[in-house]
Amino acid sequence: MKLCFVVMGYGKKTEYETGRTLDLNATYETIIEPAVTSRGLRCVRADEVMQSGLIDVQMYDMLLRADLVIADISTGNVNAVYELGVRHALRPNSTIVMSEDKGKLYFDLNHISTFRYAHFGEDILAREAKRAVQDLGELIEAVMAAQAVDSPVYTFLPKLQRPRMTDEKFEELIEEAEAAQQKLSYHMREGERLMGQSKHHLASIEFAAARDMKPGEPDILQKLALSTYKAGVPSKIAALRAGMEVLQPLNPENSNDPETVGIAGAIAKRIWLLEQDRASLDAAIAFYRRGFEVKRDYYNGENLALCFEFRAQIQTVETEKVFDFMCARKIREAIVRILLPALESPDFIERRDKRWVYATLANCYFATDDAVQGNAFELQFRGAASAAWEIETYETGKNDLLAIEPARNAALAPAQEHV
Repeated sequence: MKLCFVVMGYGKKTEYETGRTLDLNATYETIIEPAVTSRGLRCVRADEVMQSGLIDVQMYDMLLRADLVIADISTGNVNAVYELGVRHALRPNSTIVMSEDKGKLYFDLNHISTFRYAHFGEDILAREAKRAVQDLGELIEAVMAAQAVDSPVYTFLPKLQRPRMTDEKFEELIEEAEAAQQKLSYHMREGERLMGQSKHHLASIEFAAARDMKPGEPDILQKLALSTYKAGVPSKIAALRAGMEVLQPLNPENSNDPETVGIAGAIAKRIWLLEQDRASLDAAIAFYRRGFEVKRDYYNGENLALCFEFRAQIQTVETEKVFDFMCARKIREAIVRILLPALESPDFIERRDKRWVYATLANCYFATDDAVQGNAFELQFRGAASAAWEIETYETGKNDLLAIEPARNAALAPAQEHV
């Protein structure tokens, strides 16, 4: 079988110029791999032949010898762009460039024909995936048949001769890469399946195995941190500290990734709930604030509001107490303004996070004493939730809100009367 070598990022990556986060695994799994295999090619992803994140001899072998290379340069991933440049230097033809349609084309790539596809938030909706698989498959077929020059290097240097090399060990290299790809995918799928069954400790073992294969990969570290702290072993506080330790390679104190700071905030918040130390609560507020202010991420925003209210209850100065409660209210009002328009989108029903949108809106309305709307969104959340731990997480947050209600109303009543 002919080989397609795919160069792209792994997991969730942020395009820092626009602040958008894309799930590149979704791109590979729902568009690239199905399109490639539907045309009878073997599909190998570049990160499976990399050792410790460094481009080595195996990577160059693949870039030279692969019958087709697909390079997804969404989010301006520097490795993908570099590997695309190497491919253009080594082969005159059979290279396809891809990019998410709202992303910027970096370097001198605007003149190169690029296959475009669309993300909806972090995810790719089923309709778009179906369209993109069909269109990309047709493009692959056309490129493989035409064998036309698509490298700018060979376009502008038409007399340049492409390098040649023997077939020795190339098949073995491909098989090793395919095996690594399957092994990593297995650990990630098993981890996610076990998380869905609330078997967090077993999930953490799978994610740890994936981490050992790809050290430093944000998507894997985030899932490992989440499953580690939720496992609660050998004790709740030990699990929380272990989860925070897992996150440290991602530098959560300075990160703008909403998933990283959201998990760090959740850990710090739970440490405060167990130990009642002000430093952990302030840390949780700092983490959640980064996620909400930088990305307007609703999960971070909801938890930021709750942590402000936790802090309000331990403030010794009345004006500070009122300030924290008022901040929480303004944040929730902003979240409602962000999320309500999303419900009107015809694509909303396909969103993988719709259950959390419902949960967040329910809590926002409960916190502003609108029980009718709160109950309506809670019913929608319960209908969309897929795991027991999700319902448990929601109920814990709701109970915290209701417990704070008397203090919240007492603090804000004078301000409301003044208005």
